[in-house]
Amino acid sequence: MTLVKTAIGRRSFIKSSALAGGGLILGFNWLASCKMTPEEVRNLPKEWFEINGYLKISDNGQVTIMSPNPEGGQNVKTAMPMIVAEELDIDWNEVIVEQAPLNTDLYSRQFIGGSQAIRTSWEGLRMAGASARHMLIAAAAEAWQVPLKEISTESGKIKHTASDKSISYGAIASAAAKVSVPDEVALKATSDFKIIGTSKKNVDGLKIVTGKPLFGIDTQSEGMLTAMILHPPAFGMKLKSFDDSVVKTMPGIQAVFSTKVLDDTYTRQHFDTCTFLEVVTIVGDSTWEVMNAKKAIAVEWEPFETYTEERQPYRGPQQTLTIPSGLESSADHSTKMAEMATKKARVVRKDGNPEKAFRSASKIIERTYTAPFLAHNCMEPMNFFADVKSDSAQLSGPLQKAELTEQAIATRLGIPVEKIDIELTRLGGGYGRRSYAHWALEAAIISQKMKAPVKLVYTREDDMTGGIYRPAYQVTYKAALDSNNNLTGLHINAGGIPESPLYANRFPAGAIDNYQADSWTIPTNITIGSFRAPRSNFMASAEQSFLDEIAEAAGKDPIDFRLELLDRAAKNPVGEKNDYDAERYAGVLKLVKEKSNWNNRDSNSKQGVAAYFCHNSYAAQVVDMTWENDQPKIQKVTCAIDCGIVINPDAASNLCEGGIVDGIGNALYGELTFKDGIPQKSNFDDYRMIRMRESPKEIEVHFVKNDIDPTGLGEPTFPPVFAALANAMYKATGKRFYNQPFVGGMT
Repeated sequence: MTLVKTAIGRRSFIKSSALAGGGLILGFNWLASCKMTPEEVRNLPKEWFEINGYLKISDNGQVTIMSPNPEGGQNVKTAMPMIVAEELDIDWNEVIVEQAPLNTDLYSRQFIGGSQAIRTSWEGLRMAGASARHMLIAAAAEAWQVPLKEISTESGKIKHTASDKSISYGAIASAAAKVSVPDEVALKATSDFKIIGTSKKNVDGLKIVTGKPLFGIDTQSEGMLTAMILHPPAFGMKLKSFDDSVVKTMPGIQAVFSTKVLDDTYTRQHFDTCTFLEVVTIVGDSTWEVMNAKKAIAVEWEPFETYTEERQPYRGPQQTLTIPSGLESSADHSTKMAEMATKKARVVRKDGNPEKAFRSASKIIERTYTAPFLAHNCMEPMNFFADVKSDSAQLSGPLQKAELTEQAIATRLGIPVEKIDIELTRLGGGYGRRSYAHWALEAAIISQKMKAPVKLVYTREDDMTGGIYRPAYQVTYKAALDSNNNLTGLHINAGGIPESPLYANRFPAGAIDNYQADSWTIPTNITIGSFRAPRSNFMASAEQSFLDEIAEAAGKDPIDFRLELLDRAAKNPVGEKNDYDAERYAGVLKLVKEKSNWNNRDSNSKQGVAAYFCHNSYAAQVVDMTWENDQPKIQKVTCAIDCGIVINPDAASNLCEGGIVDGIGNALYGELTFKDGIPQKSNFDDYRMIRMRESPKEIEVHFVKNDIDPTGLGEPTFPPVFAALANAMYKATGKRFYNQPFVGGMT
């Protein structure tokens, strides 16, 4: 049992002392059908009592638990309420889950990104459930005039064994709503968990498979207009003029105008990335009519000059960024990165004497790895609904970081932030793309101008050619080996367009006496942003591929070689800034070695291994594959992951499997190139993604069992599979793979 101070998040426990009667709350348990029986109708609650910002209890014992963070397929809408329900000690079948609205007074960090939703909310969610349980017990103790410590709970019922009294949560909820929030509450021991650690079905599962409206694209409103935008066809260009004379006469078209997304004087916050500052907007009665008008409008674009913008990073001091002019091409990017790799770069970390290690080396291995820009390709197109009045705004749509978007919308509209209401819808994919909310801002501006509710919808081409990509990267690894093939020095030179992928303090830093990590960048006007496991998605691929080459040169088994390095980092680490736990890192390698039957598989199947630490979690993978008709055929992927306590095992496995398939697809085929600033791919007919037949035939996920608080899960299984695949492909073909995509456009 752990005692926690509720004052840590006291604003999350503001409650109403008034009874929350009146009004109708609609919610469906995943067990409930769409048609209610007469008995179910009779059992509908008459009153709901708000206990705290996370939950309310009805007079008949049903519990509504609010899921505060947006749901983008990572299953937080199920997992977060499970945590509350565990500490509340309620029967999960009596729980109704609702998506909480954006409310920064009640909830903290109400966004998804960095695989941190569960990790950062773990204690607060437990506190919410435990506080509510305490208040229910306190109300019963007062009613029965018995000591609080003599009362117990089980599955939504309160019991006093000595007097043989019991009462349901629903029957005492009215009184509990008036009880003061306790100063501290006791949390369950992990050994007492009944809900956490068991598999529960997705609370939206039935709605998803039956096509119920859940996503932003589903939004409908009386009098709603449809809007679309036209942005420049090339990076480095801006709007010059447009002719709407033909378009204005087309059926259903209400207006055509230019929209300036951000004011020139606005200091952009971290996620206020906006590729094209001025776009042409077409507003009409229906999607089809607006799409036809979009094709007919005549627009002129022109190159822009180099300019600067003020930006306030999520962490750190304000920056002035220079956006260069010019129409860039991928061929030029490759040339520039190759040139930068030969120049002196910024030294980020240096241990020992790397120069001496390389001078005295018996063998030096040097390899360069590259990766292209990547598009996010969310299945649900970018969209947002806005209904802006003179003094308020109601918005709705898929956003990863709505609470970080409110201020930009308020500033641009000239409406106080407390008058901005953003409803969070389910995301049809995010992966970092929906962290950047320029389309929400565009929808709000359009609605304000039209004085009507508007739904803005991007076409697939708008999104794929509109920027905010995974950056292009390059890294050169150089290893020094002595006459006994011991690794004596390592040099990393990493950079990218426009950011470096380097994590200087991650493994194998701390395991090598002589180590140096350098970093460089190249500016660009192509906008980039978070992409599943930012930077890690490339560095894991390069690092783990290179470690395999070193192991081969040293005549050592790839897993044993890594374990030797980790043993050194655990027992006698070099430096003090190593940001990983060597023993946990080694733990997933040992587990995946066991579960994958390493080196004991059918000789026709070739194995590759990789392991990586990111987002506070450790993942290791072994890919089993064959090579058929000049194509990789992935037979099996075995994954071991240490992410602390697992909330919902089936859902967690699904999330890991999705990351693995996504990683394989990007490693084999993902690529976005440019010519004179124009993206060379704009839809799924030419942007190659993994097919069903190319996915692994089997994926096994094994979780390390421990009592460590939950860490990241949505991203950690994504980065290492790039290298595990590359290492398996080497075993199958005898060829090393240094440049992504490994296969490219091959079918």
